[in-house]
Amino acid sequence: MPCPALPDGFDFTDPDVYQSRVPLPEFAQLRRTAPVWWNAQPHGIAGFGDDGYWVVTRHQDVKEVSTKPEIFSANLNTSIIRFNAAMTRDQIDVQKLIMLNMDPPEHTRVRQIVQRGFTPRSIRALEDALRHRAAQIVAEARRNGTGDFVTDVACELPLQAIAELIGIPQDDRARIFDWSNKMVAYDDPELAITEEVGLNAATELISYAMNLAAVRKECPAKDIVSQLVAAEHEGNLGSDEFGFFVLLLAVAGNETTRNAITHGMHAFLTHPGQWELYKRERPETAAEEIVRWATPVVSFQRTATQDTELGGVKIKKGQRVGIFYSSANNDPEVFDRPEVFDITRDPNPHLGFGGGGPHFCLGKSLAVLEINLIFGALADAMPDISLAGDPRRLRSAWLNGVKELQVHYG
Repeated sequence: MPCPALPDGFDFTDPDVYQSRVPLPEFAQLRRTAPVWWNAQPHGIAGFGDDGYWVVTRHQDVKEVSTKPEIFSANLNTSIIRFNAAMTRDQIDVQKLIMLNMDPPEHTRVRQIVQRGFTPRSIRALEDALRHRAAQIVAEARRNGTGDFVTDVACELPLQAIAELIGIPQDDRARIFDWSNKMVAYDDPELAITEEVGLNAATELISYAMNLAAVRKECPAKDIVSQLVAAEHEGNLGSDEFGFFVLLLAVAGNETTRNAITHGMHAFLTHPGQWELYKRERPETAAEEIVRWATPVVSFQRTATQDTELGGVKIKKGQRVGIFYSSANNDPEVFDRPEVFDITRDPNPHLGFGGGGPHFCLGKSLAVLEINLIFGALADAMPDISLAGDPRRLRSAWLNGVKELQVHYG
């Protein structure tokens, strides 16, 4: 098998790369030549005190890593593939309290509790309220004539859905937006967000959620917070656990869906035939293709708990393994013409909600509902929406993020 012809020093977690593009050609090279490839890094540059990680690029291998938590741990080094050299081990370890960074059986215990808020019945109960909110969001944006689609439209419904789901006052959604932005934007110098600012934002969000939990324990309401924290001795979440759960929602349920909606809008506006098809037929398959196309989380990581083998490559105990969803979602062994944005694609076994296993996205049904509702509202109220500028991308090591997308609302 030939070696990949990558530039010297190329790093699949280099935030400078993602500020301009997702490295799809380089992923394609690896899938053809070295599907499991060692990406050397300067010692400690990612915050882990090591010299690199394995890049896993094929759909089948990403699924294998995702479904074997006993071999590939989310807990040992967390799921975040790159911090920075200034990150201390204590700062990394405290993040193990987040469900994203747990392994079974602790992950199983916490997930069984929090999934009460994401049952089909719970999501259906939100649908009418969120449909109304989507229509309001789009109508308000249209009055502006021209604006930033990210802040005017894409961010609003995910934030309002989280607020609706767990009982956060809608007036506080701007604070959640600000905190979540600061937590994930530490690689983007334009935003002037340092690791310290990000950690302070996380602390403020956790404190906010813990206070909300304490209030609900004293005075339960008919909301998911009360269900999750009341009667803690009966197997519910403690206040600190609830705080970390809300922190996870703020990123996993806000940042990801917001970026999926933004990338989806950009895809429609650069593929006008697909926008015309969507306006005419509203295919049920559209939301899944938007998520595949966007793949808002480029990658997470796992750490080998033992010497093992993946795709014919030997991996040593303690080595980090990056599972690159953006590559898996463009694997031609699985997807016919993956480079084509096709909202009628069916089947569509993308890994935009994870590769299966214990960490498959808890909020998938809610995310799909939000995407369907917001694009339905956009197609109804502003069918002639058009681009007013190129997207400005987030500088991030693991998020496929867009900071700004100027549009004419029509």
